[in-house]
Amino acid sequence: MVKGRSIDIKALCFRIGSFIMQDVTFQVHGGEYFVLTGPNGAGKSLLMKLICGLHHPLSGSICIDDHPLDGTPPWRRQIGYVPQDGVLFPNRSVSHNIGFGLEVRGMPRRERDTIIHRMTDLLHITHLLDRLPHGLSGGERQKVSLARALVFEPDVLLLDEPVSAIDEQARDEVCQELYRIQRTLGVTTLHISHNPLETNLLADRVGVLDQGRLLQVTSGNKGTV
Repeated sequence: MVKGRSIDIKALCFRIGSFIMQDVTFQVHGGEYFVLTGPNGAGKSLLMKLICGLHHPLSGSICIDDHPLDGTPPWRRQIGYVPQDGVLFPNRSVSHNIGFGLEVRGMPRRERDTIIHRMTDLLHITHLLDRLPHGLSGGERQKVSLARALVFEPDVLLLDEPVSAIDEQARDEVCQELYRIQRTLGVTTLHISHNPLETNLLADRVGVLDQGRLLQVTSGNKGTV
């Protein structure tokens, strides 16, 4: 189990085209499941890309456990990121997709396989390891994307609408799995959602973003804070 690390965002400002993000300030506590919601175009996905280092703010700061991320490249931030489309390599097996980041880091095959099996056991997808992505359901694809983000034990996990492409019948089950896994691993999680039911199932606290401004942060249904 990893020790949850806090995400501290202070007076964050960014501009892209005509869109302006201004003075966004909030904290995601260590080990917390924080859901960020708001209308389309509010800047939610953009905020995640700023945390990942895919964009750079004009001003303000992003820290993990009081360590500023300024100048730290994305691959050294110890952040697990699952984008909205959860893109998988179509010609690689589930096993290769999950272990790709470990392979790039030079981890030996035997050690890599041990970690992959441990994570797929946790997610109940070990039976999919030899399959190709095109034969998976939406829920299975999201679990593979999640496993790929978690195998290197990130300090924080960022999920951009991870269940938006899943049918309603399977959504509650996947949300329950997300919450179970987050609590099991203790990883600090920031999750984007448009769905109130999904938010209620998951959130310790909820932040509302609109037009590049954070409007409020409230206790979620889980009510741990």
